[in-house]
Amino acid sequence: MLRKIRLTLATISLLAITMLFLDYTGTAARLWGWMAKIQLVPAVLSLNVIALVILVALTLLLGRVYCSVICPLGVAQDVFNWLRGKIGPKKKRKNRFHYTKPLTWVRVTVLAAFVALFVAGLASVAMLIAPYSTYGRIASSLFAPVYDTLNGWLVDLQGPDSYTFYTVDSFAPTPAAVALATVTLVVVAACAWLGGRIYCNSVCPVGTLLGFLSRFSLLKPVIDTSRCNGCGKCARNCKSSCIDSKNHHIDYSRCVACMDCIDNCSTGAISFRRPQTEKPQGVDNSRRSMIGVGAIALSAAVAKAQDKTTDGGLAVIIPKKRPARKNKIVPPGAISAANLQQHCTSCQLCISQCPNKVLRPSMELETFMQPEVSYEAGYCRPECTGCSDACPTGAIRPIGVAAKSSVQVGHAVVNHDICYAATGEKRCGSCSRHCPAGAIMMIPVSEGSATLMPVVNEVLCIGCGACENLCPVRPLSAIHVEGHLVHRYI
Repeated sequence: MLRKIRLTLATISLLAITMLFLDYTGTAARLWGWMAKIQLVPAVLSLNVIALVILVALTLLLGRVYCSVICPLGVAQDVFNWLRGKIGPKKKRKNRFHYTKPLTWVRVTVLAAFVALFVAGLASVAMLIAPYSTYGRIASSLFAPVYDTLNGWLVDLQGPDSYTFYTVDSFAPTPAAVALATVTLVVVAACAWLGGRIYCNSVCPVGTLLGFLSRFSLLKPVIDTSRCNGCGKCARNCKSSCIDSKNHHIDYSRCVACMDCIDNCSTGAISFRRPQTEKPQGVDNSRRSMIGVGAIALSAAVAKAQDKTTDGGLAVIIPKKRPARKNKIVPPGAISAANLQQHCTSCQLCISQCPNKVLRPSMELETFMQPEVSYEAGYCRPECTGCSDACPTGAIRPIGVAAKSSVQVGHAVVNHDICYAATGEKRCGSCSRHCPAGAIMMIPVSEGSATLMPVVNEVLCIGCGACENLCPVRPLSAIHVEGHLVHRYI
């Protein structure tokens, strides 16, 4: 019964979190976005005390149920392990595990490297092995395009006046993001396929931290030696390889409370209860040093790729190129580039929730896989708050529609040398007509001239990118947005 309850909850959790990355309408984020906020790493980075207290209390009460129920990457490994039990030679489908000694030195080394990278300011690199962020990159880069293709393409949110028409390619994740997600998925799947929970118990820093706490959990799988017949079936079916059936010992630092052993025991010798007496576990003094590790952070996926656009969905036109910006642009609500870099886990949930595909993963080392703003595929609509509503860490803080319209993430800069209007090549004024802030005016090039050129009022400009995105000049727009490292307010 306990195993069935665990499987039901884990299935619901995996599907719900996956939908957070697939549902671009924001419905999932509004209804169960809290599930992203109770993931351990986002909870730490956002200083979500309530979530942290709940997770710690849950671990001290039931053991590592976080890894087997709440963590999407952990549940995904169970899916791969289940598939392994259905595919391949019948003799190797079941009873394929055995007890192994814990690789404590590997766990400590990986955790120490994780923390060292974070302290050194390379949190984005460290977060490549954080479980929630890892699954987020896989879901947003690999699952989301398939989901979008099956359900028809996204609606053109720019309206009938838009010069940009979306195609499948314009929403496709960048090649680097796909490559990273693919490699990660293959590695995690291979580990689960061959060794069960080896990734959780040897690589994952969250698993290592919770493993320390789970040794002191109140309720645990306990072997009743008076009823055990020594068949070893529990150990041969333990995907964490943590049951030493010969010595009737369970390594609770690696046990993920999956309840498989309870279901597989034919004599009912294993039950989930409070141990009456426990043998000293006596291993890993080094593991105690993990208590001092409280910081975990970081980053996600790549991307300097150009989007293909088509005129009306028919004729292929020259794609837009990203301008060389002096300062990067970060989303409204991020407050500053430094705040985003410090708190972002690179899970890419904000990228999945952006309906205009303005957000994309960074390729810079310090912000690797963290979101940055670029306007080749669309612009940041003043009425949209999808990224700030979805962010589980506070890297992009909640911001209302009214407040967003007063946040200056950057300001537009005009290149009059290539501007159609300023050069008199043709009448344009697209940037002025579509500016939602009314920050761009058309003034005569010279006194008495009929040629008008765009001029930007930086006091009013909010850096939404409508002008850059809708500028007909290609491949580089004649007007682009320079980011503000610290956001300003009108």
